[in-house]
Amino acid sequence: MSSANQYRDLPSVDKLATELEGLLPWPIVVEVARTALEQSRREIDEGKQADASDTAAGIVRGLQRSAGTSVINATGVLLHTNLGRARWSRQAIAAAVDAAGHSTNVELDIDSGQRARRGSYVTTLLKALTGAEDALIVNNNASALLLALAATSSRRAVPVARGEMIEIGGSYRLPDVMEASGSHLIEVGTTNRTRVGDYTTALQLHRCGSILKVHPSNYRVEGFAEEASVGDLAELAHSRKLPLIHDIGSGLLDADAPWLDFPTPSWLRSEPAARQSLEAGADLVTFSGDKLLGGPQAGIIVGTETALGLLRKHPLARALRVDGVTYAALTATLTAFADKEAQQIPFWRQALLPQDELETRAAALAENLGGRVDTGHSTIGAGSVPGHTIPSPVVVLAGEDHLFDCLVKADQPILARREAGSLVIDLRSVDPEFDQVIAETVSQCR
Repeated sequence: MSSANQYRDLPSVDKLATELEGLLPWPIVVEVARTALEQSRREIDEGKQADASDTAAGIVRGLQRSAGTSVINATGVLLHTNLGRARWSRQAIAAAVDAAGHSTNVELDIDSGQRARRGSYVTTLLKALTGAEDALIVNNNASALLLALAATSSRRAVPVARGEMIEIGGSYRLPDVMEASGSHLIEVGTTNRTRVGDYTTALQLHRCGSILKVHPSNYRVEGFAEEASVGDLAELAHSRKLPLIHDIGSGLLDADAPWLDFPTPSWLRSEPAARQSLEAGADLVTFSGDKLLGGPQAGIIVGTETALGLLRKHPLARALRVDGVTYAALTATLTAFADKEAQQIPFWRQALLPQDELETRAAALAENLGGRVDTGHSTIGAGSVPGHTIPSPVVVLAGEDHLFDCLVKADQPILARREAGSLVIDLRSVDPEFDQVIAETVSQCR
């Protein structure tokens, strides 16, 4: 059959769109129909068989899934950036839904009827949890650092250790953020060793606005290495009447983890914490809300009233602020820490799961699927606690890594790991009610 005849057999845009009606909003359905017909014509030109209806249905399925689909995280990465990082607690979800569905006193003092500072109660919680004098919430930690630098160091130099020149996922590069803030980066020290004297030299040679210390959140420098302490840098900064900014990244509130009934887990012991950084003299400490804190995406800045006062007055503070829904979720999350109920938060619940409980679940799933249980390691993820893992039993389906794609494309997508030709399922990052879903989906994919 000639190409011209095959073209005539293709449905019209309206007819094809009508077949898809109700699956997506009508304007998108029409565009899908046009796209499917264009692709079908190209396939005809290439001598291939074309089915516009099948092509359109495939495009619709892809769009439906891209709109947001819940995924079972069986990777063992507890804070998986590609899966949205921290899942919210039920309390945070309920608070956010309530805030989204009603008018709330985001900037209103109900007792006086006067306008109030946005997020005042979150500030109260953060002061109690970290010992800070003040706090401010913005969109994410990159925003927090951007604001801190813009408010303290625009058109001025900022010394940073060469070993702390981080790049993390999504092409976030510290030098680029500093440039956007209007500050001028001064690299000090070497990749593996930086001393207080290196910062002193920078302050002598340049007109500086602050000193910046950054926690390398997704790598570690080990061996013949040295770094200046927060306390030493604070003393140096304050001798020059400059603020010290400490970007701790992951959001550990307190190294002593007082919300737990047992000693701080070993995988947390080298992670910098907000309270200890402030006690050592940092003026501004920035971190994420959706990593170790286990809450919504947010950039949290705690510190002195003087330093936070500069940030509040800067025009970027309004541009980067968060809404009432974020405040509601963050309030519920921080309240869990204050009430010593952190295991309400999915990240903390999963990270602290007892080994025997995981072994029982893994054994049951392995028996169901004809796999085996091996010793494995879960990771924190999202650039948090680099180099540290949590021992976890994993289910290994030997020689079945081909199941990976089928599981991801299932009606209830499941993301597992592929290792050395095998499929690996780590249940630490899976809620128990989904164990059976995994078993059934794997069986369907075989």
